[in-house]
Amino acid sequence: MAQSRQEDNWNHTAALLTMLANVNRDPKKGRAFKPADFHPALPARRKRAELSPPAPLKGDITMLKAFVPNA
Repeated sequence: MAQSRQEDNWNHTAALLTMLANVNRDPKKGRAFKPADFHPALPARRKRAELSPPAPLKGDITMLKAFVPNA
């Protein structure tokens, strides 16, 4: 229960810090901040996952080819 309370407090603090940083940033100099940038309790892999695009799906597309005419 204490861990959940602490995480909720950090979620609140990270949201406030994000708002403060975004209000004072120059929009021409980069991306907007996200709460994960200020949340120390989030695992590092979760932060990296937010920054990188998802990997493309790989699989059998033979059924899809049946519906798409050859161009």
